[in-house]
Amino acid sequence: MTTSSEVTQLLEKMRSGESGASDALIPLLYKELRAIAARCLKSERHGHTLQPTALVHEAFLKLVDQRNADYRSRGHFMAIAAMVMRRILVSHAEKRNAAKRGGGAQRIPLDDDLGAAEGRNIDLVALDEALTKLAQRDERKAKVVEQRFFAGIEMSQIAENLGVSLATVKRDWEFARTWLMREIDANE
Repeated sequence: MTTSSEVTQLLEKMRSGESGASDALIPLLYKELRAIAARCLKSERHGHTLQPTALVHEAFLKLVDQRNADYRSRGHFMAIAAMVMRRILVSHAEKRNAAKRGGGAQRIPLDDDLGAAEGRNIDLVALDEALTKLAQRDERKAKVVEQRFFAGIEMSQIAENLGVSLATVKRDWEFARTWLMREIDANE
C-alpha cells in the first residue's frame, strides 16, 4: 500500500521536472484514477466510446503535461484529475451533440450524490454550464461539487483539499446542489 507521503514526494519531483517521476506515479494512483473514471462514466450511455482506461490515460497525459502544476498532495491531485475528467467528458458530449445538431444530449442520473433530485436525469452539458456559472459566482462551491459529484471524494478530504472546515464544505455542498438544480430547471 502506498502512503500519501510517497505520492506527495513524487508529485514534488514531478513538479521540479525530475525525469521518471510521472512514470513512477502512474502505478501508484492508477486504481484510484480508474475508480474516478468509472464513476464519471457510470451514467454514460451503453457503448460509450470512452472507457475508464482511456479516460484515465487521457486525463493523466493532461495532468502531467500541465506547466507550473502545483499538486500539493494526493488528494489535491485526485481533485484536479476529477476536474480534468469532467472536462474531457463534457467536451466529448458537446462534440457528439454538435454532430447530431443538438439532438440526443447525454443525460446523467442525479442520484443521492446531488441529493434532492433522486432518479432525475440531467443533461451533462447543462450540468457543466450550470457548474461553470456557479464557479463564476463562487469558485469554492463549484470545486466542492466537482470533487464530490464527479470524483466521489469524501467531505473531510474535500475540506482538506480546499483548506476549509468540514462544516464549510457541507454548507457549500447544500447551497451548490440547490443552486445547480434551480439553474438547470430555469434553462430547460
